[in-house]
Amino acid sequence: MEKVTLKRTPLFELIQPKAKMVDFAGFEMPILFSSIKEEHRSVREDVGMFDVSHMGEIRIEGPDALEQVQHLVTNDVSKLQIGQAQYNLFCLPDGGVVDDLLVYRLDEDSFWLVINASNIEKDEAHVRRFVTGDVTVTNESDQYGQIAIQGPNAEKVLSKLTDLPLEEIKFFRFMTGEVAGVTTIVSRSGYTGEDGFELYAHADAIHRIWEALESEGVTPCGLGSRDTLRFEACLPLYGHELDETVTPFEANLNFAVKLDTDFVGKEALVKQKENIPNRMIGLKLLGRGIARQGATVEVDGEVVGVVTTGTMPPTVNESIAWARVDARHVERDQFTIDVRGKKIEAVRVPTPFYKRKK
Repeated sequence: MEKVTLKRTPLFELIQPKAKMVDFAGFEMPILFSSIKEEHRSVREDVGMFDVSHMGEIRIEGPDALEQVQHLVTNDVSKLQIGQAQYNLFCLPDGGVVDDLLVYRLDEDSFWLVINASNIEKDEAHVRRFVTGDVTVTNESDQYGQIAIQGPNAEKVLSKLTDLPLEEIKFFRFMTGEVAGVTTIVSRSGYTGEDGFELYAHADAIHRIWEALESEGVTPCGLGSRDTLRFEACLPLYGHELDETVTPFEANLNFAVKLDTDFVGKEALVKQKENIPNRMIGLKLLGRGIARQGATVEVDGEVVGVVTTGTMPPTVNESIAWARVDARHVERDQFTIDVRGKKIEAVRVPTPFYKRKK
């Protein structure tokens, strides 16, 4: 059997001795340092940091950059000011989601697309397939590392390492400056439902930021708590809530689709908007058990949906599930979930499951 060689992030040597490592999207990544519960609570109550250097970055620049990025993504990037980011989606011509991503407007004719690690090659191929005109496309994924510092005390701690006016960086805005002596893009964004920042720096220098944050007592966190945090906040994960068979509307991402722009997949989504077949709902299990991805959701013995993510996350501390169900049943209150052959009653609950107090 051929041995698979996993990729490593620029922070691997710092992290590996202290963490339990796993294969994630072809990268050797930390699943946890202490425990998922402890790391989760650190982010909710104080501050934690994640190595997310496995994420990909694609730069699109040139005189036609705005027009071409607009054609690639579902949201309206013409509204972006320089120094602003926006949640977005790549779609296939049939409306299925290729990936979800952040688009950063670096300057008038330069955009940065931050994409999921599992989709870097696929996304680059998708971009090159649909981009024309006077632009240059550069895959910069190996050139940058990324650290997410998240939690109610993120700004307080990060301010010790930079002279940037962090309080002036609003949500989905960014500035460039020095953090721990390293030139860094500091973006007020994240994937946990908490306040915080995503820090992008060159791969050969980002270890200095990690070490500086660690010296300030920031809790290192792994992918395990990153998943429970994003799930409580109902932030989609590609391969769970999103894939090429699911449209943005079926994932409740209508806000990121602007049908008055021209993008790949628009025609299919215009048609589907009149009759969206499935929608996402939140469920709470009334019996003992955890509804994992793939568990079926039933009404009177008929399968009407599927669980995309389910667990008992630390803050909510109840067995909950996010499920994609037939749109004809989304207003129902009672469902049954098949958990490995055991039928467990469930009730519909509001989403997101957790929302931070501003």
